[in-house]
Amino acid sequence: MEYILLVISFVLILMGIIGSFLPVLPGPPISWFGLFCLYCTTGIDFNYWILGSTLIVTLLMVILDYIIPAQGTKRFGGSKYGIWGTNIGLVVGIFAPIPGGFIIGPFAGALIGELIFDSKNVQRAVKAATGSLIGFLISTFSKFMVCMIFLGIFIRIVWMHRDIWF
Repeated sequence: MEYILLVISFVLILMGIIGSFLPVLPGPPISWFGLFCLYCTTGIDFNYWILGSTLIVTLLMVILDYIIPAQGTKRFGGSKYGIWGTNIGLVVGIFAPIPGGFIIGPFAGALIGELIFDSKNVQRAVKAATGSLIGFLISTFSKFMVCMIFLGIFIRIVWMHRDIWF
């Protein structure tokens, strides 16, 4: 049973890392549940401080995940169409067979969304799409770093208790 929980926690942390790039999967919460599963295994001392502090970081990231891209778009004069276009463009860009599609897709999606909102002002649409892309990249990078830190915590805990596993 312990090995099953260990594998499940590792898979959840990896899914969280992938989810930090995909808007469909909430990356940090999935990675946090991976840490929680790890702490549910017998032989691992349940450290409330690590689990509690990582939960607080996870909740902050969930909140900031909504604030950062919207602020980037708003700061550059964008609309809700640009935010929606960014998310749709990301999904299309991930599955597009072009290199860098996950970066080109959000920018193109935000640009198209802004042009749908106001087709006469192309310069404003480009500026808003740039802001949306910057907000998206900052948010994605932040989520990725949190998930990588959670992976580091996982590796450290497993390594400290390696006599149990191996």
